[in-house]
Amino acid sequence: MEQRLSLITLGVADLGRSTAFFEALGWHVAAPRLDSVSFFDLNGLILGLYPRDKLAEDAGLAPEEFRGRSDIAVAYNCRDRADVDQVLQAAVAAGGTLIKAAEEVFWGGYSGYFADPDDHLFEVAHNPFWTLDENGRIWMHPPVEA
Repeated sequence: MEQRLSLITLGVADLGRSTAFFEALGWHVAAPRLDSVSFFDLNGLILGLYPRDKLAEDAGLAPEEFRGRSDIAVAYNCRDRADVDQVLQAAVAAGGTLIKAAEEVFWGGYSGYFADPDDHLFEVAHNPFWTLDENGRIWMHPPVEA
């Protein structure tokens, strides 16, 4: 297995509402636009939004086995601290819930959390030890020139 992730799928209660939330943050649904699922191309990773009951069915689980917040947070890294505050404000304006205001954190960065309309946790962070390239791809170390 190669060391990478290709797709993160979030189970959502209302596909239209959740799609509108991410669009309000400035994201664009990838073509073709479908009624049953929304995909967002995130620069090398795809975010999928899929009705919670359909995702449970796809995984072979009963809906009641699938309910509740999981122990996972999706992270969005920013180029600087000011961007962290702006993203958190935009998420709340779009219908998200501020879980934790941004603050300096023990590892030397600056981060906060919001929840989307389906209660998925998103960390918004600036990590001064990692690099975001001009395309927004994150590197734990600067990319090596070939």
